[in-house]
Amino acid sequence: MTVAKQPRKQWEGITMADNKVKSTKPVNKTPPKSPSDPAKDRAAKRLSYDSNSSHEGAMAGEISALEEAFRKFAIHGDTRATGKEMHGKNWSKLCKDCHVIDGKNVTITDVDIVFSKIKGKSSRTITFEQFKEALQELSKKRFKDKSDEEAIQEMYKLIEGKAPIISGVTKAISSPTVSRLTDTSKFTGSHKERFDPSGKGKGKAGREDLVDASGYVSGYKHAGTYDHKVQGSK
Repeated sequence: MTVAKQPRKQWEGITMADNKVKSTKPVNKTPPKSPSDPAKDRAAKRLSYDSNSSHEGAMAGEISALEEAFRKFAIHGDTRATGKEMHGKNWSKLCKDCHVIDGKNVTITDVDIVFSKIKGKSSRTITFEQFKEALQELSKKRFKDKSDEEAIQEMYKLIEGKAPIISGVTKAISSPTVSRLTDTSKFTGSHKERFDPSGKGKGKAGREDLVDASGYVSGYKHAGTYDHKVQGSK
């Protein structure tokens, strides 16, 4: 049986068509990226971070002064605090520092009672929303002659823009005993050798016996004058 052979021109036409199809495939003409400069990359990242920070700062600016004060008191004295929750001790300090407690209408007992009432049964802290509820409770007692709306606004004014007051800094106590023990002019023996006449420590020279290799007898008044005398005689 004889198989009919296709004409050579027909095969060549098919091959040329395939080549045209392959040639229509898009070629990636994007030039290869040049190696980036680490310094420029860091600068770009820093600029991006600064822009994000400024955006976050703008958002933070939208936070009320009341919430800002809440956060400052919430983190006071606690390095692990996030500022989102406040302990009872810091709540009491806020009420004292911001004069919510006036000793007449609102006392420390009232502050503790309101805190226990607002917080959850198993919780030891209050959130900002609970904080506002507590202020609303106290405002009714603190400003009895005002309406509820006016009372809460007056309460907010007491707290807005405030920060914890740091007081009770320990001061150094000077006593005759301490002064006598730290007065280097009264030291004797080996302790006296560790300090110069001004009271400054000599360092290693005051702790170790250093060998004098000058050739002079210890305590000789004219030490160091031999070379000068010899040169002068010449």
